[in-house]
Amino acid sequence: MIDWNNIDTILLDMDGTLLDLHFDNYFWQEYLPVYWGKIQGVDSDTAKRELMPRFKSREGTLSWYCLDFWSEELNIDILKLKEDIEHLIRLRPSALEFLQKLEEMDKPPILVTNAHQDLINMKFGKTGIEKFFRDVICSHTLGVPKEEVEFWENLKSVLNYVPERTLLIDDNLSVLRTARGAGIAWLYSIARPDSHAPERHTAEFTAIHDFKDVF
Repeated sequence: MIDWNNIDTILLDMDGTLLDLHFDNYFWQEYLPVYWGKIQGVDSDTAKRELMPRFKSREGTLSWYCLDFWSEELNIDILKLKEDIEHLIRLRPSALEFLQKLEEMDKPPILVTNAHQDLINMKFGKTGIEKFFRDVICSHTLGVPKEEVEFWENLKSVLNYVPERTLLIDDNLSVLRTARGAGIAWLYSIARPDSHAPERHTAEFTAIHDFKDVF
């Protein structure tokens, strides 16, 4: 499926790619609205109607991924609240075996994520996958999200990668489109980022169902 001999740099997303996106979706769509609604004295449906447009307006921006921003915006310690459901943090099918295989091949990947650093630390603590990465690049460090072409320009100055010999696996189609515009040759999406949601069907990028299928 992937010609590993023509790939020097492996870039992997975290949420929805290596990790089940259910943790994040459940938190923002269900758990947080119920918690915030109780504080505001409204039911969960009312809370969702008020919160979802606010979330949507920030989608694809650095603020959307920033725990500090939402903690201040909602007057809630978002990271602490996420700890309530950290038992939902799980690897996607065969993700661990995939990382182990890359290690055997002496092709250590680089994590490129929009996640806030505190959340990265939480998820590393739950999964233990940090040992597999050659480097961890957080969009908050580069100052722009992966959806922006500037991210890939900044990343190239940090990693000095060759786009034609670079692989990116990411569940976010907007990110993949931007990476394609930046010249990255090997692009793969994820068929089912959230284990509690249906598979996505798109012909735009080859979708990975299970990481055991990529070798």
